[in-house]
Amino acid sequence: MQFTVQTTDRTEVIDVTDHVENTLPEQHTGLCTIFVRHTTAALIINESEHRLLRDLTRAIEQLIPADGWEHDELDGNADAHIRTMLLSQSATVPVTNGSLDFGRWQSVLFVECDGPRTRSIDVSLH
Repeated sequence: MQFTVQTTDRTEVIDVTDHVENTLPEQHTGLCTIFVRHTTAALIINESEHRLLRDLTRAIEQLIPADGWEHDELDGNADAHIRTMLLSQSATVPVTNGSLDFGRWQSVLFVECDGPRTRSIDVSLH
């Protein structure tokens, strides 16, 4: 199963929990792996609170500055690659009766590091 996300900013965090849940069969119990097929985008599990998401965006940009990387000579997006190397391209979440079985404040967050772009996210059930 797969869905797409359209981003509008170079660095952006988007809650994709509802997109993931919409792919789950009603009675499925097991594991759900969410995977992004891009080297400049990531997936994480955390709280989807708008101030925290802005803080995360700012922290990513401050931790890995946009300029001064050797890879930029090739395609100008070394910062995006390095940022996602510190995050993850996948997350695995338990599923109970067709719903993600999270802790109270957990959500699936997509992190764009080289936008704006249209990104594909795969969902696999186990």
